[in-house]
Amino acid sequence: MAPALAIWPPLILSAGHVVAFTVWTAWLSFTPSTLLPESGYVGWRNYIAIMATRNFHVAYVNIVIFGVCFVVLTSALGLLLAILLDQRVRGENVFRTIFLYPMAVSFVVTGTIWSWLLNPGIGIQRLVQGWGWTGFRFDWLVDRDMAIYTLVIAGAWQAAGFAMALFLAGLRSVDAEIIKAAQIDGASAWRIYRRVVLPTMGPIVLAVMVILLQMAIKTFDLVRALTGGGPGIATNMPATVVYDFMFQRGQIGRGAAAAMLMLLALVVVIVPYKLHERWRARS
Repeated sequence: MAPALAIWPPLILSAGHVVAFTVWTAWLSFTPSTLLPESGYVGWRNYIAIMATRNFHVAYVNIVIFGVCFVVLTSALGLLLAILLDQRVRGENVFRTIFLYPMAVSFVVTGTIWSWLLNPGIGIQRLVQGWGWTGFRFDWLVDRDMAIYTLVIAGAWQAAGFAMALFLAGLRSVDAEIIKAAQIDGASAWRIYRRVVLPTMGPIVLAVMVILLQMAIKTFDLVRALTGGGPGIATNMPATVVYDFMFQRGQIGRGAAAAMLMLLALVVVIVPYKLHERWRARS
């Protein structure tokens, strides 16, 4: 009974909390609620109004750019670090701790630190110009076209250690006999990783990419701390659109509609992954 009492009550409460508030938010999205929840039914009016705003269009273009770049860059850095650590280097535990440490820092702290580093007046640009390269420019933070990539840099810096830990576990789980057989056949290290190790790690790579994509879709605090959604609305994300309508404009109904659209984006990522996992389990 002790394990059951330790596991099931919190699990039921958590599931009830998620389901209840998801249903509550869905109901609010069909009401004319403003500063306070209101009864009434307005149909799809809130959804149509949200999807007609420029904020919505910018946010969902940004989430595609940020999601793709963040997942690819973080996965590549994590895999590279995992391969380097897999060489049984001296002080591996120290390096692993250093690489994982950014994940223990909140995204608010990460965003604040990178906002200082990328600020043209006090950060990297000012430092390099002080060394004598007066023509050097690195002002992405205030550039409408490049600001979204500052979020990619900061996010990848924080999450690369998490990807590294999962990839390293996958590398250590590959059967050593297969690698030895490939080495006996004369395969180079690059060919062994490309044709033997990485295909074996396919499920782990997929899981890491899905987790990172979920993190990208839900990104909020990094945006608020690093760019504030600016310059202008150039780095708005779906989560910042929800916050804007609910807490700055006082339009709860439209904010709830934006939240449900964000949930739909998560479902689009999670459901195919779960179906793939079930198909793999059956086959």
